[in-house]
Amino acid sequence: HLFIIYTVLYLFALSTLYPSTTTWCCLASIRSCGILKVAERNNKIEGEGCLSVILSSTPTNVKLVEEEAHRLYSQIKNDKEDEEDESVVAEVFRREHQCRTLDMPLPLQEAYQNAGTVWRGTDAIRDYVAKAVAQEETARMPSAMVLRGEHDFVTEVCVEGWSSKTDPLFNHKFVRSKTVEGCSHHGLLEQEKMYGEMIDNYFLEYD
Repeated sequence: HLFIIYTVLYLFALSTLYPSTTTWCCLASIRSCGILKVAERNNKIEGEGCLSVILSSTPTNVKLVEEEAHRLYSQIKNDKEDEEDESVVAEVFRREHQCRTLDMPLPLQEAYQNAGTVWRGTDAIRDYVAKAVAQEETARMPSAMVLRGEHDFVTEVCVEGWSSKTDPLFNHKFVRSKTVEGCSHHGLLEQEKMYGEMIDNYFLEYD
């Protein structure tokens, strides 16, 4: 059986980096922000617990993903050096690195509108850095798939720690990484069918 855990929808504004910017971006971390965390559970076996997990656009380090978003935004701004309207630059960033659709999808608009105030900005988790699982806990860790979009502002360097060959945070080898071609941060809203099939196929290995 499958169950979906939606952690607190955490949004950070590029306006924290650029005061005139109005575009919001999703930041995902393993505990308390925008990650869609999908896990599989076998209820027939008592105490089996979580068998697999998907980390979708989930950085290992909050400061690092902020720096990467800043870098990508600055590149766009430099390319449009004659553009005085900051909202135009922000919209280009949105279409290239956040959600590659002509208009922002309604579910995303509604999520931003209802995000509240507590989890806006990165202050609450600014120092978050994922730590490796202790050796004695490794056997309890599920297999994992780490996803990110090809054009995601959560860049490769932001997720490589999950499946690093030298020092993987899961502390086991059952972690695979996948870059979703043609997508940015919200692959689920950009390529719904492909994204859904990819997740289904992964879970079928354990169901």
